[in-house]
Amino acid sequence: MASLSVRRALKRSGSQILTRQRRTSSRAYSSENVEDTDVVIVGGGPAGLALASALTSHKIVCDSLKVTLVEAGDLSKVQDWSLEPNVFSNRVSSITNSSRAFLEGIGVWDYVDEARTTPIQQMQVWDGVSDARITFDASDIPLGSSNVPECSHMAQMTENLNLQRALLRRLSTIQGLKLLQRVKVDLIQRENRESGTGWPLVHLSDGSVLRTRLLVGADGFNSPVRSYAGISSYGWSYDTQAIVATLNHFERSPFQAPNNTAYQRFLPTGPIAFLPLSPTVSSLVWSTKPPLAAILSKSEPGVLECMINAVFRLPEISVRYLHQRILDSGSGMSKEQIQEEIAWRERSDSIPSHSAYASASKSASEGGIPPSDAEAIPSLVTSIQAGTVASFPLRFNHADSYIGEGAGSRTVLIGDAAHTVHPLAGQGLNLGLGDVEALTRCIIRALGQGADIGSYTALIPYARERYFENHKVMAAVDKLHKLYSSTAAPVVWARSVGVEVLNELDSVKAALMMNAGAYGHTGGNNGSGWNVLARGVEVLAGTASAGKMLGAGLSGVIGQGLQTLLKSGGQR
Repeated sequence: MASLSVRRALKRSGSQILTRQRRTSSRAYSSENVEDTDVVIVGGGPAGLALASALTSHKIVCDSLKVTLVEAGDLSKVQDWSLEPNVFSNRVSSITNSSRAFLEGIGVWDYVDEARTTPIQQMQVWDGVSDARITFDASDIPLGSSNVPECSHMAQMTENLNLQRALLRRLSTIQGLKLLQRVKVDLIQRENRESGTGWPLVHLSDGSVLRTRLLVGADGFNSPVRSYAGISSYGWSYDTQAIVATLNHFERSPFQAPNNTAYQRFLPTGPIAFLPLSPTVSSLVWSTKPPLAAILSKSEPGVLECMINAVFRLPEISVRYLHQRILDSGSGMSKEQIQEEIAWRERSDSIPSHSAYASASKSASEGGIPPSDAEAIPSLVTSIQAGTVASFPLRFNHADSYIGEGAGSRTVLIGDAAHTVHPLAGQGLNLGLGDVEALTRCIIRALGQGADIGSYTALIPYARERYFENHKVMAAVDKLHKLYSSTAAPVVWARSVGVEVLNELDSVKAALMMNAGAYGHTGGNNGSGWNVLARGVEVLAGTASAGKMLGAGLSGVIGQGLQTLLKSGGQR
């Protein structure tokens, strides 16, 4: 039903845009206000800005192409963006080392404020039902290999605005780029030519018209460029809503590792992630059911903090109970009420007051030597930074093609205009940067060969490189989301056994991290480690029918799952 409703909404939206284009297709325009340009990038988000930076970092582009970027918003606010050192915005991303290497190569990373970034040294991911856990650590990678650079972390957390500001500051040093901001795209139509295929004409809200050899859609999920190109897409809305917030918490004691571990717990209602930003600040991304997300995101101060602490610590049955109590309350509960409920659940679950899992106990926040289980869960949240709580729907969406044909020719899609993925793997921005890197190579290659950069022939290598790679990651993330949404005993058993066995295989975990872009440039394989992990766990879950569980025995099931996992890892 969700998929059908999404398809209908997309079809209705697309038909409205096409109807508008048909009504205005005969719109008169004077040749005096038409400006010829070689590349028009629509969208000033990270993907669009990165493409402009990547293209103009090459001398051959600056010498031979005119590049124009169009953004409806006020980019000067991003370029002048500034916050206090320990205050952070609520939209953050995990930049893999391969993505960082690309940004360094195009001269952008020098403009990133590294004081506002935090390296991810470790990831801890566990099953909310069975508590089966897998830990990825940067120290697991075998250093000294010729193709593995020295690197002490898996990725770096940064605010999206920190990266966008760096991109804009880099672009301000480029002479050959035209940046149009606070200008909307009113209409895109095809140029009428008696012979040959006409170029796209981009009508702007200031009355000007851009005639371009290549039109790039970096304009997000509801992409006007994709609509103009006639490229359909498929996908669905998840029955979950994301809550994001910036969290203040206790600083780790001198007896603990620094705050450089990313924690993620998979619950049947969706995953909850705790992502480090500084010694005392982390970012929350919590996917849960829409009714619960609506209440929690508007709850009184203290309620959301208590729930975050509890959801990382209590058994799943107690978390489910708390969710139901909040939903039954209608408008939400007070901080005192939710604290009483959590304390009661901790006593019912026999959680000792001195344990790190006792969020309601005063002793849990006392200093001194931490409990032995303190490294297994994130620090206790003390407050939420003002104005950072937000909620938005989650969806899966993939364009049928990245290149326009026929009447929509000379168009190409990157980033969210081409694909939208669940945030549980933190791969959305990295996939977009992978698109940018591949498209830039494609354009540079066409220029070097004297080819038409807007032709289908010149652009097809980009689509061949990125479409399947993006689809693998998106499908893997979707499988993980659906697999961990199940509470069926055979599925829980199988996925838990698979994760526990995988956690003991350091060489396989190292391969997963390398394939996922954690260690330097991987030649376009960003995120394929998620595909390997998803396929392995999925096969283990698929093997665990009740009959096979009783007949084959534990070793047979594990062996079959691991064999598939290792075979999957070899198919790169």
